[in-house]
Amino acid sequence: MNNATIGTIFNEVPVAMINSVFISASELHSQLGKDTVVFDCRFSLLDKAQGFLEYRQGHLPGAYYLDLEKDLSSPLQTHGGRHPLPNINQLENTLRRAGVYQHTKVVLYDDSRFAYAARAWWLLRYMGHQQVYLLDGGFKAWVAFKGALDKREPALKSGNFKANIQHDWVVNRDALLQTQAITLIDSREARRFQGLEEPIDPVAGHIPNAVNYPWQEVSDTQGFVRPLEEQKARWSNLDTTKEIVVYCGSGVTACVNILALHLCGIDSKLYPGSWSDWCSYLAETEARQKARLKN
Repeated sequence: MNNATIGTIFNEVPVAMINSVFISASELHSQLGKDTVVFDCRFSLLDKAQGFLEYRQGHLPGAYYLDLEKDLSSPLQTHGGRHPLPNINQLENTLRRAGVYQHTKVVLYDDSRFAYAARAWWLLRYMGHQQVYLLDGGFKAWVAFKGALDKREPALKSGNFKANIQHDWVVNRDALLQTQAITLIDSREARRFQGLEEPIDPVAGHIPNAVNYPWQEVSDTQGFVRPLEEQKARWSNLDTTKEIVVYCGSGVTACVNILALHLCGIDSKLYPGSWSDWCSYLAETEARQKARLKN
């Protein structure tokens, strides 16, 4: 597919696509109390209790809380990355207890430029739920709108949501090793991609042949999604002749780039383990080599 063809595809993407994913604070305000379920996804990798503490200090009325590591991920293992995909049955039950039905409108928000809410957005769609929206501007936009805040946790309910997993939306390390017909997107900051620094994982660098599109570029500094024209321009040089796979450090912020690609009508898949899974094998190999040298 040449650049002219890509441009044609982009031009056919309606501006309404933004409205099919994002909801403003004023729009959400008019829908609270109706057939809409809201989830607070605030989280901090530096202080893993912070998100829930902030939730208890004040959240959107009726909002339930989804914890990145307790609800949106499964326990850490030797390989598989720092945030493996969650147990689907458990997440399905969590959604049901919040009153989610097959056609419930679900709205997600955080205060980190979609870093965690986009993970929930991707997961719900991966589980087959269609009506999933993100609060544009996140929690700060709601506060600026002077929307009401609540400190109470809403009562549990009985929804009937049943997951329909989109199994072909994910790829693993073996698949990446077996094929060259992939456009691989690294969503981390440029310095981490370049291997100049690595604050979290044991090895610095990136997966061979990956291209770098930092996830923060999807939104502005206030946490609002950038206009569709800017989204399209950002992906204009992307090679879409191959299957597109997106990763980050642990499969969380990669979902922000998947979201941006979706806005432009471009399908992509997630490598859930991401760099933390990939480099776990590199670290293991290095450890074995060091052990041999000692012996």
